[in-house]
Amino acid sequence: MEEKNVNECTHDCSTCSANCPSRNKDSLLEKPNKNTEIDKIVAVVSGKGGVGKSLVTSMLATVSRRAGKEVGILDADITGPSIPKIFGCKSEIYGDGEGMLPPVTESGLKLISVNLMLEDESAPVVWRGPVIAGTVKQFWTDVSWGKLDCLYIDMPPGTGDVPLTVFQSIPVNGIIIVTSPQDLVSMIVAKAVNMAKMMNIPIIGIIENYSYFECPDCGRKHYIFGKSNLEAVAEQYDIPILARIPIDPELAKLCDTGKIESLDGKKEEYINKALDAIFE
Repeated sequence: MEEKNVNECTHDCSTCSANCPSRNKDSLLEKPNKNTEIDKIVAVVSGKGGVGKSLVTSMLATVSRRAGKEVGILDADITGPSIPKIFGCKSEIYGDGEGMLPPVTESGLKLISVNLMLEDESAPVVWRGPVIAGTVKQFWTDVSWGKLDCLYIDMPPGTGDVPLTVFQSIPVNGIIIVTSPQDLVSMIVAKAVNMAKMMNIPIIGIIENYSYFECPDCGRKHYIFGKSNLEAVAEQYDIPILARIPIDPELAKLCDTGKIESLDGKKEEYINKALDAIFE
């Protein structure tokens, strides 16, 4: 992680995840499991729910894996976990005396989620904030991730306990903001941008989901939610637009049936620019 400029330092380590030499002994960054060695950590965030963070996380991880990268997903959405469902993973989590071993998908992608610890995946997780935050920390400190090129963190919506815990406890290298074409986009992006600035974490770019629907008969694009003002928002915050993902029934079916790793080449193209930005 890049060091923060000394002139920009607020000397408040509780709201900063920068790896500064001057970081004091009160640093909240947690040490990972001793068998964990990760090159890049990318958090996928949004200022509100329902915009497709889990879809974007799954697509990024799947295509990264196809490119030969060693990849993992940490599902930090404790009360609304969907990553195991999207990958069709029902494996139990085991330990080897040195930590928890994350289940591995068909393509060799590692993932951890609270849903893999529940007897019934539909059972609600009715936990208070400190317990949820503690679970997210354990996914970092107690899981033997091994050597990864990239760990993607699927974040819950908003800027509450879990995002704060992740950004304070885990050395996140950058975030990707997911949004939709609706008029709320400015507010959604603003919340995510301001939190990233507060925590001194670089923003890799924005991905817009539900951008349009392409008619399978004529190929014409229909903007169901209206034309977005994403360009203006991106320019306002000086953030690159990495992808525009359309409303795609086939993509939805892959998620619903746990077959996201069967993504075809055309759908890979939706996010190739985002992958370039991450691994550059």
